[in-house]
Amino acid sequence: MNIHEYQAKAVLKKFGVPVSGGGVAFSAQEARSAAQELGGPLWVVKTQIHAGGRGKGKFKELDKSAQGGVRLAHSVDEVESHAQEMLGKTLVTHQTGPAGKEVKRLYIEDGTDIADELYLSILVDRETSQVAFVASTEGGMDIEAVAADTPEKIITFSVDPAIGFMPLHGRKLAKALGLYGDLAKQISKIGAALYKAFTTKDMSLLEINPLVVTKDNQLRCLDAKVGFDSNALYRHPDIMELRDLDEEDPAEVQASKFDLSYVKLDGSIGCMVNGAGLAMATMDIIKLYGEEPANFLDVGGGATKEKVTEAFKIILSDPNVKGILVNIFGGIMRCDVIAEGVVAAAKEMDIKVPLVVRLEGTNVEKGKEILSQSGLAIIPADNLADAAQKIVTAVKEAA
Repeated sequence: MNIHEYQAKAVLKKFGVPVSGGGVAFSAQEARSAAQELGGPLWVVKTQIHAGGRGKGKFKELDKSAQGGVRLAHSVDEVESHAQEMLGKTLVTHQTGPAGKEVKRLYIEDGTDIADELYLSILVDRETSQVAFVASTEGGMDIEAVAADTPEKIITFSVDPAIGFMPLHGRKLAKALGLYGDLAKQISKIGAALYKAFTTKDMSLLEINPLVVTKDNQLRCLDAKVGFDSNALYRHPDIMELRDLDEEDPAEVQASKFDLSYVKLDGSIGCMVNGAGLAMATMDIIKLYGEEPANFLDVGGGATKEKVTEAFKIILSDPNVKGILVNIFGGIMRCDVIAEGVVAAAKEMDIKVPLVVRLEGTNVEKGKEILSQSGLAIIPADNLADAAQKIVTAVKEAA
C-alpha cells in the first residue's frame, strides 16, 4: 500500500526525521489558508498523487505555459492561483502512463534554501533477507537514469535486522553521500530514525529524493515516498487509515474486499488461478503461446462459490478481456467447489467470451463432472499447456 507525500512526512516526523512544515489542501481556499499559516515568504505547491515525476509532469487540460505538478510561489495569492490551476486537473508523468491521474489534493510546504541534493532509500533485499540502504550524491534525479549512466555513483549496503542500525552504518552512509563533520553526525541520526520507521511500520520501500543540504548546513527530507507491506497492515490500523482508494485501480480495491490478489495488466486473456506461483506460470505460458494475460488473479487456498463469482466479475470488468482461463490445482481447495463457483458465475453473468477450465487435485473428477453437466460452453483442459493452447486458439478464432 502506498501513501501520499504529506502522509509519509507525518509518519517520518514522529520518528524524528527532519521535514519541512506544510499543510494539505483540498481546495484553493484551503491552500491559501495553509500558506497563511506557514507564513512564507516562499512556498512550494505540490500535487499529491501516487506517482513520481510530478515536477516534470504535464496537465492534460493546461497549455504549455502553465505546467509542472510542483511549483514555487512567492505570495499567498500565487499559492491560491496555482491551486486553482492544479486541482481537478489530470497530471501525466512518466509513472502514471498516458491516462494520468486526477489531482484531488495538494501539499503546501515551506520553501527551502537548497545547497545540495542527495538521494537515499531503504528497501528489503530479498537476496540477503536484510534491509538495504541505497545512497547517491545525485539527488533530485531519476535514480534509474543515474543507475544507467553513472552506476558508480550509487552505493548500496545492507543492515542485518538481528543487529539493527549501528554507528558503523551511519559512517557508511556519510561516506556514500560525501558528508563530513556535523553533516555526518546528522545523517547518522537520520539513518537510524529512517531505519526505525522502516522496520517498525513494516515498510517495503522508503525513498527520500531529494534529501537536501540547506544553506545553513542542515539536512532535510524534501520529498518522501513510502510503501507498506500489505500483508502486515493488520498490525498498523493507523497506517490503514491513510489509504486513498481514489489512487488505486477500482477493480483492485474491489478484489481486496474479497481477499483476492488482483493486478490489472494489458492483455486479452483473463486468468483465475489459486496460488501466486501457479498464477505466474499461467501468465508465462499464455505469453508462450502467443497472447498476453489481462490480469494476475490469485483466489487463494480457501475460495468459496461467492469468491469465485466475484473473481469472474472483476475479470470481466476489464473490457479488454476476450477470453478466460481458469487454472486450479486443488490441494487445500476442492475442485468441485471451484467447479460449482465457475458454473454459478457463468450462469449469473451470462459469459460471452471463451472459457477454458483446467482442474487438477482434490475431487477433480467430481469437479469435471459438474462442468460437463452444466450445459454451458465450458472448454475443459487436461493440463496447463493444453489449457493455454485452447484459450489462445479460442480467442483468436473469436476475433
